[in-house]
Amino acid sequence: MAPASPTRPDISLILPAYNEERTIVSTIREASDYFAAKGLKAQIIVSADGNDRTRELAREIPGTIVLGSAQRSGKGRGIRLGVEQATGGIIGFADADNKVPITEFDKFLPLMAGACDVAIGTRARDRSKIEKAQPFYRQLGSKGFYYFVQTVVGLPGIIDSQCGFKFFHHDYAKRIFALQRIDGYMYDVEILALAIRMKARVIEIPIRWRDDADSRLDLVAGNIQNVKDIFRIRSLVRSVKI
Repeated sequence: MAPASPTRPDISLILPAYNEERTIVSTIREASDYFAAKGLKAQIIVSADGNDRTRELAREIPGTIVLGSAQRSGKGRGIRLGVEQATGGIIGFADADNKVPITEFDKFLPLMAGACDVAIGTRARDRSKIEKAQPFYRQLGSKGFYYFVQTVVGLPGIIDSQCGFKFFHHDYAKRIFALQRIDGYMYDVEILALAIRMKARVIEIPIRWRDDADSRLDLVAGNIQNVKDIFRIRSLVRSVKI
């Protein structure tokens, strides 16, 4: 990782959010304190849609970049806009509701210093620690989703595409998200498929994770859209020029 300069942080952390006024301040402060303790210069970007006070509360914390509007435009779009603003040597994102403690980045930093280009958290490998599991029906759905994605798109070597704790070297983040088009939840599949097309070195890292039982996905309409987006991703990724 290149050293920080007066204009380039070590890391840019994007926190995509939708109506997260209950958690956003503590998440920002935990991340800022963690990076400061590590001696890392950090840029915190909150990309928040919704009609609560998430954006207003985030703006009260000095140095925080805040994006978004009352209209819900999708997590994929929110992260894409965050990456456009990001300047760090490492660019990544984590859930605003803190499903993965920011201290799990301890496992990522050494690998990103040389062994990989993209590091993603996984809840599905040995040494992953699930502190609060999803309901059984969601676990079952996740297994079916894995086989569906592998069949339609193909993400060789990746077991958990959907964990919201991912980090990229600066140049790969910029290249990948410049091509990313999916605004909704399936953006994870798209960016990983693009990373594989670019021959990036992608590593899954077991993490601590806790379900907050606050899914924003409509199980019927949302999953129908997800299926459509998976087929769209297959076409998009095959058509891009790398």
